[in-house]
Amino acid sequence: MADVTGHKQTLPADVKVERCVDVDRSAYQNFVASHPHATAYHNIAWLDAVEQAYGHPCWVITAWRGHRLVAVLPVCQLRRIGGGSLVSLPFSDLAGPLYETIEGESALKTGVRTLLSELGASTLEVRRRGPALSEEDIAELEQRKSNRKVSMVASLPESSERLFASYKPKLRSQIRKAEKNGLTAEVVTGASGIDAFYSVFAANMRRLGSPVHSREWFDALKTSYDDRLLVGIVRLENEVVGAGIVLVQGKAACIPWASTLAEYNHLAPNMLLYWTLLSYVTDSGCRQFDFGRSSFGEGTYRFKKQWGAEPVALDWQKWQPDGSVLESPATEPGLLVKKLRSWIETCWRMMPLQLANRLGPKLRKHISL
Repeated sequence: MADVTGHKQTLPADVKVERCVDVDRSAYQNFVASHPHATAYHNIAWLDAVEQAYGHPCWVITAWRGHRLVAVLPVCQLRRIGGGSLVSLPFSDLAGPLYETIEGESALKTGVRTLLSELGASTLEVRRRGPALSEEDIAELEQRKSNRKVSMVASLPESSERLFASYKPKLRSQIRKAEKNGLTAEVVTGASGIDAFYSVFAANMRRLGSPVHSREWFDALKTSYDDRLLVGIVRLENEVVGAGIVLVQGKAACIPWASTLAEYNHLAPNMLLYWTLLSYVTDSGCRQFDFGRSSFGEGTYRFKKQWGAEPVALDWQKWQPDGSVLESPATEPGLLVKKLRSWIETCWRMMPLQLANRLGPKLRKHISL
């Protein structure tokens, strides 16, 4: 068995380190589909899109017991000027290892050590989901005014009717307000949905002062995920004023990106967008909805909580070549970094949209979150 450079491996016979194009895709996808903690980011489609759109090389580390796959870890080498880093996985909140027993994680670490050695990397950043936060945990974070980042996850009932009935009257009225304001919404699975989404998303990213992902990135995602990628679209008459992307993995769905045009926010397009997507995936059989990462207690946290989402720890780690693990909690950056980021964002907002859309992807491909 050859390693990532083609040399003879010293790994145990049941551990493999392979480029994602060479992995046994059927076995990998079946394992992910059956694993209770798998996310849409674990799907091989995410790795395919990363390589196709941005050219970052991706690997899959697998552990086998005989002919049966028992553990997997998707990894990407995020190439940067002056070096690079290994992460599982870039452009997402979480991925990390999936295994049947703790021995499976140990086997994966053997593969990680080999990959780190062959690539000359010092650590692998692993982004995994931790436990749901208890009431005591939440109370402590509130008392400390913590800036810890958490994943906001909601359980879904068996029908959109029950989901709507579970919401507080204020939330239901906000959804109806959007409809009364003349907004309409739909969920599409065709490639045309990317056209509608990207125009809103690119404009919103410039407004927020953030480099935008390339159009090629979303086209690659659509090609790779096919009908497991949903696009929610909100319109005022014929104009798209809001859009969001949802990825589906089994009975779980996540929403990596959602945007609205600021000049229409008084019409509440974001309320109709989220309701349309939530009702669609609920009636399609999903029983969990991941709203994504938020800083504890801040605006996006409160927005997601009103939809029934509860905070779940983000257990981010750095795996070392010696097999040790360093905790790397997801938090807001320090004051100096915040000030620098604020200055950059201000400058980016002043940039013409066409220029921002041309320069943004050249930077965004190197930003891991």
